[in-house]
Amino acid sequence: MRVEPVSMDDSERLVAEVSQALASGTPLAIRGGNSKAFLGRPAQGASLDTRSHRGVVSYDPTELVITVRAGTPLTELNATLDAAEQMLPCEPPAFGAAATIGGMVATGLAGPRRPWAGSVRDFVLGCRVITGQAKHLRFGGEVMKNVAGYDVSRLLAGSFGCLGLITEVSLKVLPKPRALASVALELDAAEAMRELSAWRRAVLPVSAACHVDGRLHVRLEGGMGSVASALDRIGGTELDPRFWDDLREHRLAFFDDTRPLWRLSLPNASPLFDLPGDTLLDWAGAQRWLKSDAPAATIRQIAHAAGGHATCFTPHADTEPFTPLPPALLRFHRQLKQQLDPRGLFNPGRLYAGL
Repeated sequence: MRVEPVSMDDSERLVAEVSQALASGTPLAIRGGNSKAFLGRPAQGASLDTRSHRGVVSYDPTELVITVRAGTPLTELNATLDAAEQMLPCEPPAFGAAATIGGMVATGLAGPRRPWAGSVRDFVLGCRVITGQAKHLRFGGEVMKNVAGYDVSRLLAGSFGCLGLITEVSLKVLPKPRALASVALELDAAEAMRELSAWRRAVLPVSAACHVDGRLHVRLEGGMGSVASALDRIGGTELDPRFWDDLREHRLAFFDDTRPLWRLSLPNASPLFDLPGDTLLDWAGAQRWLKSDAPAATIRQIAHAAGGHATCFTPHADTEPFTPLPPALLRFHRQLKQQLDPRGLFNPGRLYAGL
């Protein structure tokens, strides 16, 4: 028996709770499914639960746009799109069945298709948000203009709830590819990077590339002819497509390790370099997962020298999860926070101390 998704507009309660917090000066810790609570610094404040505010507000597959409330489970969104043979191309990770759309946008994490399709931010078209003044605004469609010219809808992606409470999001979606195939090739990391560079120049329809345990795993997506032609050139052995789900959700054996997990985000086509631990290359090398006991300063210096940054995905009391900001950028963050949340109500300290 099919269970119909629950739809409920609980925005009045959310606005009322923010109003009460504003009046009493009580900070709020926003929560959805808490599937990504491990990432970032712990937010201090009274819990503000968004899960009752859920459901699809509007969806016309011919328009390639879906609008959903923030408490909607990510599994429901994916099921709705799947029924129409469509998808959210950035394939964000859930890290658990309870993950919500609000958490997906707030953390801004994307899956294996990210370098070829775009980030979560790239697919956010608009939003509704409750600001630190307890105003429920629709950016792009209400009287209030974007703050200081910023695209607030996209600024909220990756903000970890520090700028406001997302209540509704409009997302661009795309049709599923007509053909797809996954293969694995026995190559070392250097050979894999050379092959990926050659395939990039040849404009092969690669939509995911991961190197781990001496094998290059590749996904091809597109038209029937282009995928078949690419398979003829690449070769390799057939790969279970569930590999990409396991990679996205950190279910591969690589992630089953007690050492701290680091994510290095690097420029495209960054060369290989030594890292102090075991490494998995994702995004054709632009994202490198590292299991290491090395000091945070060492790992961050290596990432910085390569033109990127490093994030710690394993909670540690003595390690800032996100790369410390230079003074000028920190000042910009504080000014933005002051514009949208002047009383510092939302998720204080989740990204950085004092924000």
